[in-house]
Amino acid sequence: MRTHRFSAPATLPAGLTLRILLALFGILPALAGTAHAQPPPCEKIASRYDFATTVARLEAAVKASPIDIVTRANAQAGARSQGVTLPGNQVWGLYGPQYAVRMLRASVDAGFEAPLRLYLVEAPDGKVTVRYCQPSEVFRPYGSAALDAMARELDAIFAEIVAALR
Repeated sequence: MRTHRFSAPATLPAGLTLRILLALFGILPALAGTAHAQPPPCEKIASRYDFATTVARLEAAVKASPIDIVTRANAQAGARSQGVTLPGNQVWGLYGPQYAVRMLRASVDAGFEAPLRLYLVEAPDGKVTVRYCQPSEVFRPYGSAALDAMARELDAIFAEIVAALR
């Protein structure tokens, strides 16, 4: 019985054999698609206020909105527990159960995106910025009309919350 061994023809340039094998197994297109992946467009707002006032104004704006602060990571406090002093740095997760229900009915996979984040950063010079990605951009890849409609509502809510800083 004759056995065959796979070997690339000597005329193929170096590395081409590997690219052909990756393409055959669908790996190359997947790598190519992720190599240039971009995060969703985000808003970056300069606060007119110091960090403590920014936090207080945002807390009040969220309290007046139909969503809540459901998570809060405070890098400044964490660093302090290690004896390190950092400028203000917090990540808030904002969401509401009424939106969670609608999101999950539209796309269970979209649950990965909740809660939506608000990132508060104090620069060494004391200037404060707040960053968030528009919900409509965050949820767009899921391709659901119901999710898109809900995300547009959340766009308006987030815009109203950060308007407290202007």
